[in-house]
Amino acid sequence: MPTIYDIAKKTGFSITTVSRALNNYTDVSQKTKKLILEAVQEMDYYPNSVARTLTTKKSWALGIIFVEDLGVGFKHPFFNSVIEGFKKSAEQCGYDLIFLTRNVGGVQKSYLDHAYHRGVDGIAVVSSNYDDVEIEKIMESSLPNVVIDLYSSKSSVVYSDNFHGSELAIDYLYSLGHRKIAHIAGHEKTFVGLERLRGFISAMEQHKLDIPESYITDGGLFSTESGYNAMKALLQLDDRPTAIYAAGDNMAFGAMKAITEAGLKVPDDFSVIGFDDIELAEHTSPALTTIRQDMDRIGEKAAEVLLKQINTKVKEVSVSTIPVTLVERDSTRSIN
Repeated sequence: MPTIYDIAKKTGFSITTVSRALNNYTDVSQKTKKLILEAVQEMDYYPNSVARTLTTKKSWALGIIFVEDLGVGFKHPFFNSVIEGFKKSAEQCGYDLIFLTRNVGGVQKSYLDHAYHRGVDGIAVVSSNYDDVEIEKIMESSLPNVVIDLYSSKSSVVYSDNFHGSELAIDYLYSLGHRKIAHIAGHEKTFVGLERLRGFISAMEQHKLDIPESYITDGGLFSTESGYNAMKALLQLDDRPTAIYAAGDNMAFGAMKAITEAGLKVPDDFSVIGFDDIELAEHTSPALTTIRQDMDRIGEKAAEVLLKQINTKVKEVSVSTIPVTLVERDSTRSIN
């Protein structure tokens, strides 16, 4: 089995330079790192994890904490794609992922206790919940951490530009001639739900459009069922909207189902626009117009922010907002 000494001999670099390149130190040039990594691949070199831990004083493991109330876990395409983006970036830098729960050996512990128990170098938290005390402990700790899909002034955070996404949705519907636009909002205790609602209200006000109280309906925890129930309520109104902006694609699917069951059509009777652009959005009938989140980029950026803290040994408080885009499909139409 080749050793680090063999890699150094083949490339002509010192053992120290090879080691620093493999451990992703920033003082090694990209050209040098490329030559070393090519030699590693060619010689099928595999570093001994125990030796690497002793040498670098790192565990080379990152903790992942996933907190959500949707009840779908990683089956939801958003969370799945974000974690996959994070995983790919972490693996390229030599890190393994450990999913942390509050159960350690059958005993209930805090997430932070579990992180220290496993000796992870840093933690990535995927959460939209404002009021989780255990997540607060992590954000306030000295352990490098990054939080995805939630705002905090105590930690580095990464999330989509939810506010602007709502503006894009309303601006687009307005351009199609819609003036009576309803919103199926996400749960009020979630960051993304509140941000998308704020963006909706702001955009409606910018266009000087009325927002009847009945036009903002509770979409709960972004499920198809909650979108269905919210749309059923909108269908009962005497003065119905002509367009529906749902704060999540699953809620939009539920709304479309309720419209169809009522003997009406999308987009002939109602234009519907969602938020996320999950894979199913382009396969519904009609295909869903939506606001696309760059889920892979969210995960990649979170890994970048966390690894920077680990490598510099400086905990950082920062905000990374990932741009969103409008995807035009068949669920909306012009009424001009």
